[in-house]
Amino acid sequence: MDNQEYFESPERKKNSGFGKGLAAGVIGTLLVVTLIAGNIWLFVLPGINRRNQGDSQAQESSRDAVFGAQVEDKAGRIADIIDQYYYDEIDRDAMVEGMYAGMVDGLGDRYSSYFSAEAFASYNDSTAGVYYGIGAVLNQNLKTGVVTILHVYPGSPAEEAGVRDGDIIVKVGDIEGDSMELSELVTHIKGEEGSTVHLELMRAGESEHIQVDVVRRQIEVPTVEYQMLEGQVGFLQVSEFTESTSEQFSAAIKDLQGQGMQSMIVDLRDNPGGILQTVCAMLDEILPEGLVVYTEDKYGHRSDYKSDESCLELPLAVLINENSASASEIFAGAIKDYEYGTLIGTTTFGKGIVQTIVPLEDGSAVKVTMAKYFTPKGNYIHDVGIQPDIELEYEYLSQTDETYNPMHDNQVLKALETLQNKD
Repeated sequence: MDNQEYFESPERKKNSGFGKGLAAGVIGTLLVVTLIAGNIWLFVLPGINRRNQGDSQAQESSRDAVFGAQVEDKAGRIADIIDQYYYDEIDRDAMVEGMYAGMVDGLGDRYSSYFSAEAFASYNDSTAGVYYGIGAVLNQNLKTGVVTILHVYPGSPAEEAGVRDGDIIVKVGDIEGDSMELSELVTHIKGEEGSTVHLELMRAGESEHIQVDVVRRQIEVPTVEYQMLEGQVGFLQVSEFTESTSEQFSAAIKDLQGQGMQSMIVDLRDNPGGILQTVCAMLDEILPEGLVVYTEDKYGHRSDYKSDESCLELPLAVLINENSASASEIFAGAIKDYEYGTLIGTTTFGKGIVQTIVPLEDGSAVKVTMAKYFTPKGNYIHDVGIQPDIELEYEYLSQTDETYNPMHDNQVLKALETLQNKD
């Protein structure tokens, strides 16, 4: 490399202490993380403790390889180099968080990750299906950073303030809408119940930006939307599996039964998955007594998830596509194995592994892949997916609809035809 020099000036030979302090602090904290994670795994996965007792020496050797003196010395040396040569102010907290994240990233598993305390709180909001905010679904263009309002929930604070689908967020308070990642921007839109967030919006057809003040309140995200189609067919669209989805699903079925539902379509297209216990509760409502899914970890420990004898005795079709993943595939796999309904659409994503969230004492957490899952017949679908019983590419049959109409959806129409033939 031409014209580059590497040197230490006499002033810089004097160690600032930052490197040793950072390295010792981080390594010490990571040791605590390991111990906490171990305790929670023992609690979550009974049986591991007995296996681990015979492997204590191997565990200590593994920890030494990760947290030994050589690693601590190198981490301290890198920290000193940054402290001595980096041209700008150093955010030491960000460096520490980066080390935690890098450790988990080193697994090479895209489903395992480290959450900062702030990110974990936001994650909990999303999986709980309840949060304090404005009641709108946002989308960000990854190239431009522009954030758009995809959908405003009916009856939400956003709707009451005049926010509309398709609006572009120019500013949240004094923060430019395209100045940060969506997950971070959302933390400024959410807030304490009763507090107000100011939004500056750009709307198609309007020459000037629109200014709105939205009062935050508790929002329960509707993950199940439903309606009755012709022939007394209940149509339930499940967008994801949060903590509240099974209750919403049960309420939808009860309402549709009250309207005289004779058969049912469950739409899992573009559903990325969610909580294992939630999808199992939903399958319990539909399927007869038996196994709905089981998991196995690296120690050979198996966990079975079963349904009871009560079931929903209705003709059923399930819509799936290449974006139906994880819990959606558990649902589809159980329905297929029991031959309890007809799968229509395209082959699913193929995620046959399960993650667990391990909270840490400082509010952060580690999400780690901890098991494979198998359909009732023992099929492992990871990187394979689930094939539909009826292969059919999606096509929308109208060019004039302003909003989605299931009666113009070719896969819904195929489901109606299939259910009619089962009568």
